[in-house]
Amino acid sequence: MSSHEYLFERKDNPAESDTQEVYISQAGDILAEMEAALDDIAREHPRLKGDEDVSAKSLDDLKALLQVSLATNSSLVLEDILKIVMQKAIELLSAERGFLMLLDENAELHFKTAHNISKESIVEEDFKISFSIANQVATSGKAVFSSDAMSDERFANQQSVLELKLRSIMCVPLKIKSNVIGVIYLDNSSHAKIFLKADLYIFQLFAQLASQAIHNATLYDHLLALKEYNEKVVFQSPVGIIVIDSSYNLVSVNDAALSALQKNRKDIQLVGQSQTPSRFLDLIPLNEFTRWRQMIDIALTTEQAYEDSRYFHNTGYEEKVLSVKISPIKTLPFGGDGLIMTIEDITEKVIMEKYVILSEKLVARGEMASSIGHELNNYLAIIGNNAELLALNLKKDRPEKAEFNAQQIIEAIVKMKRFTDGLMDFSKLEAEIVNYDIRHLIEELLFSLKTQNRFKKIHFSVEMDPDLPKAAVDVGQIQQVIMNLLNNAADAIEERAGKESTDGKYSYRGRIEIKTTANPEKSQVFINLIDNGIGIPDEAKVKIFQPHFTTKETGHGLGLANCLKIIKNHKGEINVSSRPGEGTSFMITLPAGKTDKK
Repeated sequence: MSSHEYLFERKDNPAESDTQEVYISQAGDILAEMEAALDDIAREHPRLKGDEDVSAKSLDDLKALLQVSLATNSSLVLEDILKIVMQKAIELLSAERGFLMLLDENAELHFKTAHNISKESIVEEDFKISFSIANQVATSGKAVFSSDAMSDERFANQQSVLELKLRSIMCVPLKIKSNVIGVIYLDNSSHAKIFLKADLYIFQLFAQLASQAIHNATLYDHLLALKEYNEKVVFQSPVGIIVIDSSYNLVSVNDAALSALQKNRKDIQLVGQSQTPSRFLDLIPLNEFTRWRQMIDIALTTEQAYEDSRYFHNTGYEEKVLSVKISPIKTLPFGGDGLIMTIEDITEKVIMEKYVILSEKLVARGEMASSIGHELNNYLAIIGNNAELLALNLKKDRPEKAEFNAQQIIEAIVKMKRFTDGLMDFSKLEAEIVNYDIRHLIEELLFSLKTQNRFKKIHFSVEMDPDLPKAAVDVGQIQQVIMNLLNNAADAIEERAGKESTDGKYSYRGRIEIKTTANPEKSQVFINLIDNGIGIPDEAKVKIFQPHFTTKETGHGLGLANCLKIIKNHKGEINVSSRPGEGTSFMITLPAGKTDKK
């Protein structure tokens, strides 16, 4: 039954019928005006239509929110997102004006963007009146709503509300979970566009979508800032940093790494920059390819960091000492796993260390020479005094005393010999045996020797067994042996070069080969030094290790004798083979170091 029908049925008392008809007529007019007003409001606010339109309007709202969601997620740039959010809020709720504010790290609101119904930006000054509402919402985390601010006791006395004749106000928090990150505010001054509770509900749903989009854009900004910061740190680092994927392709390389490897950035293509990125192993000299491949494969297969604290790198122009560390990395920017390598050029550091060690050795030798001189002077004084007395006693025909003097001289000479033999055997007394990487030992020595003029014209060929175990050695003494052999090789090469040049043959070039191998079954490490010098005559080969035997005009004949003593003290062997006029080979056998027990 309609309201009209209900009114016209009230005619029970005939005496009151005329009066009732007047009342009914007036009530009908009022209801007609109310229904007309409701129709106008429904046209402005479709959410107030009848039940038959509720589902349709809900669907429209969902479509509108979906469009808002798509729009706000169309970008990750924070400034763009804020503008889109503000424009869509105005558009969705037919507001005349609106603004958006975000909280900073000090929990203070900052004005970000504002628009009006024409989607035009408006300035912060236009909204000073509404900042108190925004602060209230940000502090409480609860929405503020008024469909008629001028009649609302909360706002009616505010001068700003009166000046702008604001009718409807909505301000809702922007939240991520329970944390407020900002607020969004809308208002209207028109009677025809008042906000209703249904609008507030939609506005709050909109704010939830907007909050997530703003949060994502903020995170993206932070990630970009972190990425830029990391790139600056990496590219300005004095330590070389290289990232490669599991196929050895270059993902990233900084300037310090390129400098250490003496490569130009213009010649490098990274993963993501080209369909055919540069491979790291292509940047490595051929003679170092196997070693780098081995280090990389160890790190990839074991998924453990691999380190070489002193890697001797020949760029083709100069010798460098690098400290290399290779570590697995699980997730690369373009997918897959790979490695991050740090390369530090420690050439100057190693040179300085060698200068310090050399200076210490010189000081030690100076003190040793002083001690030796003092000891020898004592023996020489005894010999000198007894020699003078011997001559005097022979002149005076005192044979018994002369015999005593002669005996004193002989005993002093015997003591001197014993003393000098002890000096030659010093290696046995001072040996400090440690497990040491023979590859490092040889590379450290070559790094020092190759800078000497006599070795600059000699071609070195070095072949190291990649699985060579450590050897039980006194590092300084074994380097002394190898250095002695290399100096002898250089002498032999110079002698052959001198003879061949006089014969008119100038194609000869000195060459020294160094090869290291191992015999795991016998726990032995082998060092083979081969030169193409003048060679050793057959008659001399059997004597070269004897003390004081030498074929050199200025030699003292102690070098190879000391080498033999050092190797024997290491419980090793040294053997020689040579062809006169073609070259010489020395093979050193050393015991392998003991395996560390885990």
